[in-house]
Amino acid sequence: MNTVNLVKPAQSDKAPAQSGAPSMNFASKSVPRHLARGAIGFGLIIGSIALVPVAGPATLLAAPLALIAFRGCPTCWMVGLAQTISRGRLERQCVDGVCTLTKAHPATDAAHGPAADSDVPAASR
Repeated sequence: MNTVNLVKPAQSDKAPAQSGAPSMNFASKSVPRHLARGAIGFGLIIGSIALVPVAGPATLLAAPLALIAFRGCPTCWMVGLAQTISRGRLERQCVDGVCTLTKAHPATDAAHGPAADSDVPAASR
């Protein structure tokens, strides 16, 4: 029987603790900016399909440009909308591999504000 012992590296007091969960950030700096990106993305998809009878299949080449506006796919855009709306209101806390969402403290809101653009969880700032 093979046994593998995992050794965790010692954390120094200087380095902030990082959570093990990957942090994907699809949020924009503001809700109006995010909605504008969505309008552009959906407009490109709908326009490219609607113009096929008029201008031919070459109009379908505009559809992949929507992926740039969406930063991936329409689902990525929806996740980003939720992240943009909740920025500064929710805080992720990870303890022993279990992550939970809690309301941010008022002091955190005042210090960092909802427009703070950071991939670092508020708990490790």
